[in-house]
Formats: sequence, structure tokens, C-alpha cells
Amino acid sequence: MGLPMATRLADAGFGLKAFDILAERARPLVELGAESAASPKEAAEGAEALVVMVANAEQAKGVLFGEGDTAGALTEGAAVVVTSTIGPEAVREIADGLAERGLRTLDAPVSGGVARAEKGDLLIMAGGPEDLFEELRLVLGEMGSSVVHCGLRVGDGQAVKLVNQLLCGVHIAAAAEGLAYAEALGLDPRFVFETIRHGAANSFMLEDRGERMLEEEFVPPKSALDIFVKDMGLVCKAAEEQGFGTPLASSALGMYLAGRDAGLGAEDDSGVIRVFRRRTA
Repeated sequence: MGLPMATRLADAGFGLKAFDILAERARPLVELGAESAASPKEAAEGAEALVVMVANAEQAKGVLFGEGDTAGALTEGAAVVVTSTIGPEAVREIADGLAERGLRTLDAPVSGGVARAEKGDLLIMAGGPEDLFEELRLVLGEMGSSVVHCGLRVGDGQAVKLVNQLLCGVHIAAAAEGLAYAEALGLDPRFVFETIRHGAANSFMLEDRGERMLEEEFVPPKSALDIFVKDMGLVCKAAEEQGFGTPLASSALGMYLAGRDAGLGAEDDSGVIRVFRRRTA
């Protein structure tokens, strides 16, 4: 998702330096006038704001404080915008480390997938000081059509995103179970899908992932199953810390874990339907 998000910023005329571990991924940005950086540190040098889009907390910490050392390249007062889903605890640890270096943090995880990122139609859930949020509103607004300030604390955006991911993860698993159930009943799953999506049982995830389940479009992934292993793990961990039971989320996590164990982790998350199919085979 980082490429379409960065493309929106380049299209809007923001001065942009970009880094990806695969250099060729930055070429479309260079064609739009952006500068391709040879390292994360080079991308951060002279930046007023550094937008970090990586897979997990370990990568975010590595980019900022480890081998990437972007925190060391930023000037005092610069902002770091963490758009990855890494959980409230991890982003607060990052914010504390950045504050020690005189840097500011906006917690701003996103939702919507690659297709909506390309349109600048993401939901961005931000947590952090209101003045920093307002300072970065134009940047966020180029990447998302719904930009919401979720609270004054860094981590408030991550907390709202976990609610979002609980629902998304359960909805995908429910869509997979429903379509596999239709097959088990001897029905044509395409017919069932086309019928029920016009009624109260429809959802964005049924529309979006259901189509991929039926067409078995699992490679290349639009959203890897491993992402929901991570995200639903964060959901369940945060719930456990609060003493809150999440039976549906925990069940959905079990299906994603089964998919990962079956070697499906790097494929599209809609491929979780194969876990349900195998249970009825």
C-alpha cells in the first residue's frame, strides 16, 4: 500500500523522497518527480515528515532505530507518521524513543486496501497531539478521504484500527465459511453469492473477498493472509490485556493460523476459504 499512498503525495506536488527495499518499486514515483533514496536514512534527511509504511512493529523499529536509523537522520521537531498497524503499545514505545530525540509522532494506521489507496480513498485513524494532526492534515488528506482524529494520545489511532481489524477479520472468515458452506450443501457458490449480496447479509468483505474466493484469485495477493495473522493476533492480545473476551476474533484468528500452517500465508487472505473447504472434504 505504500506505493499508491506515496503516488498520491507525488501527484499532489509534495516534495517527496522514497525508499523501498526493492528499488524498482520506487520507479513510478521518480517518473512523477519524486527522488529515489538509496536507504531509509537518505529518505529521512531534511524531511519535515517521515511516513512509515511497513508490515509490523519490528520493521518499524528497525527502520527508525535499527539499521535504518531514520530517527538519527531527522532534524529536531520533524514528524514521524506511523501508518502501519502495529498496536497501541508498540507505537507508544516508538513515540517515546522519538521524543528522546526531539521528534514528534502521529499514530495514523490506514484501512481500505490497495485499490482504495490508489484513489486516495483510505480511512486514516490518527492518534496524537491535535496541533500535529492539523499540521499534517493536508498530507493525510491526499492519502485518505476519511481522516479522523481519534484521540490526543499516540496509540488512540491504533486502538480504533484494532476494532476495525476485528470486524474485517471476522467478516472475511464469515464470508469464507458461508461460501464453503454453500458448496457443502451442494449449491452453486456463485449463484449463492450473487443472490445474498443483494440482501442484508452483504458486506464489503463479502463483495470484495467473496469474488476472489470464487475466482480463486489468491496469487499475487492483494492483501496477504499473514497480515491478518498479525492483525488478529494484535486484536486478541490487546483484548486479553484488558480482560475482554473475543470469541469470534479468536476463532477467526484460528482459521488464519491454520491457513498459514498450510503454507497459504503469503497468498491472498481470501484463500482462507480453502481452510473451510478442507474441513468438509
